[in-house]
Amino acid sequence: QVQLVESGGGLVQPGGSLRLSCTASVTSGIIFSITTMAWYRQAPGKQRELVASINSIATTNYGDSVKGRFTISRDNVKNTVYLQMNSLTPEDTAVYYCNLYWRLHYWGQGTQVTVSS
Repeated sequence: QVQLVESGGGLVQPGGSLRLSCTASVTSGIIFSITTMAWYRQAPGKQRELVASINSIATTNYGDSVKGRFTISRDNVKNTVYLQMNSLTPEDTAVYYCNLYWRLHYWGQGTQVTVSS
């Protein structure tokens, strides 16, 4: 099975930065380095949306609203994926979920990010 533990959320002022981390615990049969990792977010009253993803060869993909501001990266030694978020706006306020895809989708519990003055 897979367990994903997110950290790094919190309250930040507009224009500020946060870095989210997600560490995966995987059982045998799943090799973290060949999984696709992603961050999704869900704001109140809105559907969950893809923020960013990174595959096994480090190809990245970003949602249009975060391009140029967010950066996803991974450390396969630490089984961890990161999301560096810069130039945050109130519209980035949401619960951010870590996702691991290897034949199935696995989700973390989510971490709240609030951008407010």
